[in-house]
Formats: sequence, structure tokens, C-alpha cells
Amino acid sequence: MDPGFRPRASSRRSLLAGLGAAAAGLSFGALEGCAAKARIGPNGEEQRLNLYNWDTYTGKTTLADFKTATGIEVKMSLFATNDELFAKLKAGNPGFDVIVPSNEYVTRFRIADMIEPLDLAKIPNRTNILPAFRNPPFDPGRRYSMPYTWLVLGIGYRKSKIDGVPDSWKWVMDSDRYKGRIGVFSEADDMIELGAKYLGYSVRHIPPAVIDRVAQMYIRQKPNIKIFHHDEGQDLLLSGDIDIVMEYNGDIAQVMLEDPDLDFVVPREGSLLNSDCLCIPKGAPRPDNAHQFINFILDGRNGAQIYQTIKYPTPNAAALALMPSDYRDSRVIFPPPEVMARCEYADFEGLDRAHLFDETVTRIFAA
Repeated sequence: MDPGFRPRASSRRSLLAGLGAAAAGLSFGALEGCAAKARIGPNGEEQRLNLYNWDTYTGKTTLADFKTATGIEVKMSLFATNDELFAKLKAGNPGFDVIVPSNEYVTRFRIADMIEPLDLAKIPNRTNILPAFRNPPFDPGRRYSMPYTWLVLGIGYRKSKIDGVPDSWKWVMDSDRYKGRIGVFSEADDMIELGAKYLGYSVRHIPPAVIDRVAQMYIRQKPNIKIFHHDEGQDLLLSGDIDIVMEYNGDIAQVMLEDPDLDFVVPREGSLLNSDCLCIPKGAPRPDNAHQFINFILDGRNGAQIYQTIKYPTPNAAALALMPSDYRDSRVIFPPPEVMARCEYADFEGLDRAHLFDETVTRIFAA
């Protein structure tokens, strides 16, 4: 590994620039600075909404279209990991109206009393949600979240630089074959849970001894790893900085459109499923606007415009019906059933377990 290694902040390219999200990446204080100019809407709330989102995660005109439909201007800030999102709101909501946590963090936010119950009467487009996503174990009855995407972690790779199909986690976690050309996702939960999956365990209820085995494995592997990345692995792969990377299917599907030498595989050991969700954080200053935005996203045509851009799998039946065949039939976006059968959702297992994961990953980085 490079002697000067530090976990990097997100440097993912932004599809948002010039697309109605010019404020993305600004400090939140800068966003709030426009408050005096905001107009009041018919619901008594300012005609604005502050969204805290992942990068490359809206359609080309989504935010502008919402403003056209409602008069509400969206200002978006970006986060790189769920840990960053949680830390930003832990001390109190600085003014966000909608956030986009992953499934385990929906549970974590709910337990910490950091998200508001949804008024389902204000989200009639929830009927567009596919049955498999209507009653998830992390949010029974969808009382606190609405599904935005679902996703699976796997291996993105450059075909001309890799021997065959790298269909095992071994090639990023436990081998020097691609020394100095490997990228590993830096988020604590994903690192530990996928390490356990490679060793033959479930991603849920991992025994402490196995967590330690995973830590030792990553520590041994560190000299071979180019970077522990913050979800910009697809950009590093596209630029040629690395040749093989732990990344999400949707991110690799995006860059595969730009470079036919790139591909994606879910390792044979299985993987980790995630679902990113739309939530309203506690203390949101414009909750009615937030409900309007969530309902807008769940509209079939609006959803299709998003997924056509971001290339993540949709949980929205109405949007899916409008998508072209190259999306619906993609083995990267929608891995086949026999592959998905080896994949699992993780559970949030309490703050003690979360702290153990964080401490373990800190030990890995410091070793």
C-alpha cells in the first residue's frame, strides 16, 4: 500500500453539476444562508427543501422537475458514507428535510429517535412500491422510510488486467495477485460483514472471534491494497488508478457505459444487500415539503428518469415498467436469482456491535 495512505474523502464525479443541484457539496451553512429570500408556499412552509444525499444519485432533471411541479427549490448536500450521515445529525439536525440512509441505518436512526414517522396519507405513490419492499424487517409497514434503491456489493474489474472472472472475495481481501491495484470499501459494516461472508459466515450475528479473524485478514492484505475508498471505487477503476475494486452494482453499471473493458461480478461466496431509503430527520424544518418530495420520487415517470441515469435497481414497479430492456435485462443491475440467493441483508444489532465494528476498522487502518 502507498506509504502516504489515508482513507480518501469522496471524489466521485458528479452527474449533478448544472442539473438543478448547483449547491451540492457546499457547506450546509451556505445553503441556509438563502433563507431570507425564500417564499412561503400554500402549506405555510418556505418554498425550499434541503436534501442530504449520496453523489450521482438523482436523475438529470429530478430537482429542477420537482421545482417546476411544486415551486419548491431543492438544495442538496452530499455525504460519502452512512457513518458520515449519522455523525452529521447525531448532535442535532442542522436543517435537513430529507436524508437517504441505507437499511441498517434506518434502524439505527429510528432507535436513536433521529427520524420522524411518515404521514402515509401524504405519500399516495407508495402504492407503486414492489411487494418485496413494502414490509421490510428493518422498517415494518414502512412507518419511517420509503425505498429509493436496492443494491448489492460485488467486484468491479478491468477485464484486460484481470485473469478471467474474479468471482471470489479472495482477490480483494486475501491475495497479492493484484498487489497495488486493489480498492476496498472503507465503511465499517460492509468491510466486516463481507469479510465474514468470505470466511463462510452469515453477515448477521457474526461471532467476535470471526470479527477478529476478519481484522487480521485485512491487516495482512493492507500491503496489497491501493486504497480504502469512500464509494468512489468506480471512478478509480475508470481512471485506471486500480484494476479491481469492492463496489456497488449500480456504480459499476454507470462506468461500464463509458468503458467496455469494465465489468462486475457478485462473488460466489455471496454478498451483502442494501436498500437506500428516503427518510425525514427529526426536527426537519419543512416536513410537508419533505413528504411532497418523497411522493414525487415515488411517481413512476419521475422514478424512471432517475434510474435511467443512476443505473441502480429500482424497487418501484411503476418505474420499472417504463424502463428500457437494456436496464431490465442487465445482469449487473439485476443479478440472476441463483446469485441473489447467496446474498443477505444485514441487521442493525445495537450500538455495542456498531462500536465494535468501528473500533475494528480503526484498528485495521492503524495497523
